Amino acid sequence: MITQIRGRLVEKNPTDVVIDCNGVGYLLHISLNTFSKLPEDESVLLYTHLSIKEDAHTLFGFISKIEREVFKLLISVSGVGPSIARTMCSSMTSDEIQNAIASGNVAVIQSVKGIGAKTAQRVIVDLKDKILKTFNIDEVSASASNTNKDEALSALEVLGFNKKQADKVVSKIMSENPDASVENLIKLALKNL
Repeated sequence: MITQIRGRLVEKNPTDVVIDCNGVGYLLHISLNTFSKLPEDESVLLYTHLSIKEDAHTLFGFISKIEREVFKLLISVSGVGPSIARTMCSSMTSDEIQNAIASGNVAVIQSVKGIGAKTAQRVIVDLKDKILKTFNIDEVSASASNTNKDEALSALEVLGFNKKQADKVVSKIMSENPDASVENLIKLALKNL
């Protein structure tokens, strides 16, 4: 219905913005990634998604079409509403979300506030094929990062670290450095364990 809004940025908050478009102020809910990439000047273009519920019409704004597409895919999953999808887009970049889904990394998706183990698994089951097809992600590169994680975890376990704690630390490192080598993962994990 409303696919994009171009106008003057009137108000800017980490969770929402107001854009004046020919005298009408539109409130758009945004992710932290979009907030961090908003231009400093007043003129702005955001791609939008209109969420319609019985009690509210909510407009979500995105800095890129890819982020909007990832958001739309996320809300298509049963149990993932617009607020959880926005939280996910705030916690990770679009690329990180795509790679986590493509590689079947439940821990990374589950690290998002509001997503439990079952929902994380459902996100992967429902979206893996769509993500691989829509964004042309090479499954080999996505699974390579998963292999690096597994190798790093087994090395940390051999060194005597608790597997659950090591998994948490390594997942956090991978969300910040998705292309980290096994050696770098282990080095960074040792600093944080």
